Amino acid sequence: MIKLLSLSGSPVESSSTDILLAAVAESFLSRIDRDRALHAAYRLHDTRFLPCEACGESPEPEFCIHDDLKELYEKVVECDCLLFGSPIYFDSMSAQAKMFVDRCNCFRPADFENRNPDHDFISRLHRKRPGAIILVGSEGGWFEGARRPIAGFFKWIEVVNEGVIEYRSPDFRAKGQVVSDLNIMDKAKQLGRHLAEIVLRSSNER
Repeated sequence: MIKLLSLSGSPVESSSTDILLAAVAESFLSRIDRDRALHAAYRLHDTRFLPCEACGESPEPEFCIHDDLKELYEKVVECDCLLFGSPIYFDSMSAQAKMFVDRCNCFRPADFENRNPDHDFISRLHRKRPGAIILVGSEGGWFEGARRPIAGFFKWIEVVNEGVIEYRSPDFRAKGQVVSDLNIMDKAKQLGRHLAEIVLRSSNER
């Protein structure tokens, strides 16, 4: 099975972030035999989990403390493609998105026992997967403050960033306004097809 995972950091249901993630996912799935594909979509706002407590301990063989992220950690490990979306708040990602990224520190715990002198962290994931970033903000918003840490997070969990969609809303007070921007919606569909082609190619090579 080909597994697609979509994560939305928007606290607003049916937001432009959610709509763009769904558009990419739908386009992705349209290129794959439905019997071969599974899509798991999560809104981080509806997921109950604690922020990182900087415990300074390696959780191996588990992934961090047990809360609602236990299931989501497993989805991250298993997915063949990851979509990650967030609105722009204070020139960065949302609080929900940042909390999740911080809690994924356990995918590369510190090498407290100095098992490998060449690396400070233990890599627990050994398979690269494609992914994409969806960012939504105002026309005058600064997107780099969100894009850069999410791109770093992708590297941390062995996800190769294959594209970024930035939607600059002309009215930040209007929910779901992206549906009226046909150009951005088309870019989302193109990105979904591009990701599907990468996954299919990788699947055929295995």
